[in-house]
Amino acid sequence: MTTAITVQHSERVQRTLSILTVVACATLPLGSSVFHQQVVPTLLLGLVFAALAIVGFRFVEGRGRAFAVVYVGIQLALGFMLFWMSGAAVGSVLLLVVLVVQSVLLLPLPAAVVVAAVIPLVHLGMDWAAGLREGLSTLAVTTFAIVVTELFVREQRAKAALAEVNELLRGYAAQAEQLATIQERNRVARDIHDGLGHHLTVVQMLLQAARAVIHTADVERLDGMLAKAQDQSKQALAEVRRSVAALREPRPAPLVDALQALTDEASEAGVPTELEVRGAARAIRAEVEESLFRAAQEGLTNVRKHADASAVTVALDFGDVGLVRLEVRDDGRGLLENPLPDNGFGLVGLRERIAGLGGRVSVDSEEGRGVTLTVEVPG
Repeated sequence: MTTAITVQHSERVQRTLSILTVVACATLPLGSSVFHQQVVPTLLLGLVFAALAIVGFRFVEGRGRAFAVVYVGIQLALGFMLFWMSGAAVGSVLLLVVLVVQSVLLLPLPAAVVVAAVIPLVHLGMDWAAGLREGLSTLAVTTFAIVVTELFVREQRAKAALAEVNELLRGYAAQAEQLATIQERNRVARDIHDGLGHHLTVVQMLLQAARAVIHTADVERLDGMLAKAQDQSKQALAEVRRSVAALREPRPAPLVDALQALTDEASEAGVPTELEVRGAARAIRAEVEESLFRAAQEGLTNVRKHADASAVTVALDFGDVGLVRLEVRDDGRGLLENPLPDNGFGLVGLRERIAGLGGRVSVDSEEGRGVTLTVEVPG
């Protein structure tokens, strides 16, 4: 992690350290009484140190711990030599401070602390009083350099971590948006199937009944069937508009009243259907009401399509505390003779809808004994 972050900020750091190195080399003659005695060797050694500090540091960065240790060791030895050849010049101390900064960037913090603690020992050959004074001063400078550089490194790590977390959050947000889109598409598809499919099935049954009496003299009955088919078509159009607009409108009537209207429609379409309510009706969540109503629609639609039933019962049970149960039972031919596909969109959509509420759907049947669709939802 440290190496990766160092590579990221190396360009800025390298420019800054290069400037400091050049300035330190330029100040080598300052603060020295013996510099003029070894001008050429001192300048050459200073140029070697500076070249390694600029080019070598760039080369070593990101190449592993072994390269970093070798680099710091070579520079530390060259720095000590330069300090004595220059006669304890200020520039030589500044070059060693640059090495401390580089050590923090290249090595673990404990190793960099060791480098910073070793550098003041360069004053050991001096008079003990002057050496102690200069050594403590150098130690203060190297300690300050370590603290500032480590704070900078930690800031870069925090920025890198924050950038990584932000990138993850952007990815999660995109996934959440995609999931929400898919869920909304599925919801709209279920509403279209449950609502539009139900109304069109009723229209189909009414038109079949109308064709059966069209050649009779019962004009009043025929007109009534066509009027109901027209009314169902209007409701189907309203369902389409609502689903396309992706709006979940609250059901205007209580669930019991809505189910009563639904069973009345089924009876008028040719399949006698009754509603049973067990237990005291109570207020339940709007999404639970909507799902139970859609389940009843799906059950009655399947009865008309597949069951060839003569009677249907829709039972709404409030008996269990915290649970609402809906059953759609018919006395038709059952699933074995005329199987209802479990992978049909209607049943799949119903299972998805109920599962989203923490409920369950089951279909029970025996040949010749009809089908019972049961939906249980926490209410």
